[in-house]
Amino acid sequence: MKHEISLVVNGVERRGSAEARTSLADFLREELDLTGTHVGCEQGVCGACTVLVQGEPVRSCLLFAVQANGSRVETVEGLSVDGELGPVPAAFREAISFQCAFCSPGFLMTVTALLRENPKPTTDEIRVAIAGNVCRCTGYESIVAGVRRAAEGLQADE
Repeated sequence: MKHEISLVVNGVERRGSAEARTSLADFLREELDLTGTHVGCEQGVCGACTVLVQGEPVRSCLLFAVQANGSRVETVEGLSVDGELGPVPAAFREAISFQCAFCSPGFLMTVTALLRENPKPTTDEIRVAIAGNVCRCTGYESIVAGVRRAAEGLQADE
């Protein structure tokens, strides 16, 4: 049995249907064709599937789509405007934060939430914030540098 689901995704109302057991990650990818959210471990450990639900970082592989019904969801696709990278992904690109980039959507969403809450994080605060996201390619220094660059860029825009 499928359930009707209505979300506001990246500022646009979106509707679809899914079985009760469908994860939010699968709903976004398969029903709404938003494939930027990556599914890694499917156990909530790696963080690749992180999206923002009501402004909070959430592992979309652990949340059922029916649980998110009526919510405001932000995905990595929402970090670009008219094909141009927003400040967070642009800063990560400039800092060469990623190699394979499989983990990047989860990091970008986690960092977006961090910088909204704490626009001037210390290195330790950055490390704590991204501790739940796994990257198998880097030593994390380039990712921390990307977060610093994003924070500086956002402050300069104010």
